[in-house]
Amino acid sequence: MQAIKKDKSNRFLLIPLGACAVGVGLILWAVLNYLPPADYTYNTDQNAAYLLVTPAPSSKVTRKLPKKAIVAKPTPKVATYSKHLKEGVTIGSIYIPAINHNLRIVQGTTDASLKLGVGHFKGSVLPGVKDNCVLSGHRDSVFAELGTLKKGDRLIVSTTTGKFTYTVRRMRIVEGDDRTVIVPTKHAELTLTTCYPFHYFGHAPQRYIVSADLKESKLRIL
Repeated sequence: MQAIKKDKSNRFLLIPLGACAVGVGLILWAVLNYLPPADYTYNTDQNAAYLLVTPAPSSKVTRKLPKKAIVAKPTPKVATYSKHLKEGVTIGSIYIPAINHNLRIVQGTTDASLKLGVGHFKGSVLPGVKDNCVLSGHRDSVFAELGTLKKGDRLIVSTTTGKFTYTVRRMRIVEGDDRTVIVPTKHAELTLTTCYPFHYFGHAPQRYIVSADLKESKLRIL
């Protein structure tokens, strides 16, 4: 009788142990089902419990922009001198601020041309061109005050091709047969010549020379 009672008590102990085991199992099940997986992030702003996080693409997609059309700018056309300038034709004018004279420039240095104004020596380049431009005038008319010019004075020549500003570099006196006055130069230069002495009866034996360098050019655009 005592053995039978002992077996019944062991049977009653199994009931709470089983209940505990069931409880622990329910807890584990709840934990496993309600904890979010590692690949998800909980989002409290959405009705859904979880929101999948997708990684950003590693490669960048670039779009080639269309190239701008390059439009070639037209080359400006500048005025040029006529290839055939007749004797006595007007080329332009020379303004000398120091003596406030604006003088006419004509082609050629004949007696007839020099009566019209300052004459351009045909063997030299025209004003504004790189080389030596030689202009001559009478000492008792257009160039009567040439001897008053000083170093640094401006000579402004205006022609059909533009406006050219020269600056006086030096003055000198040479003999009448000195041909070094009309020699070519490596830069744009203006040479003014007249007879010397300025006050002399008859044909003056020497020449008064003014040399000036080109400092500014304003070409005429057609």
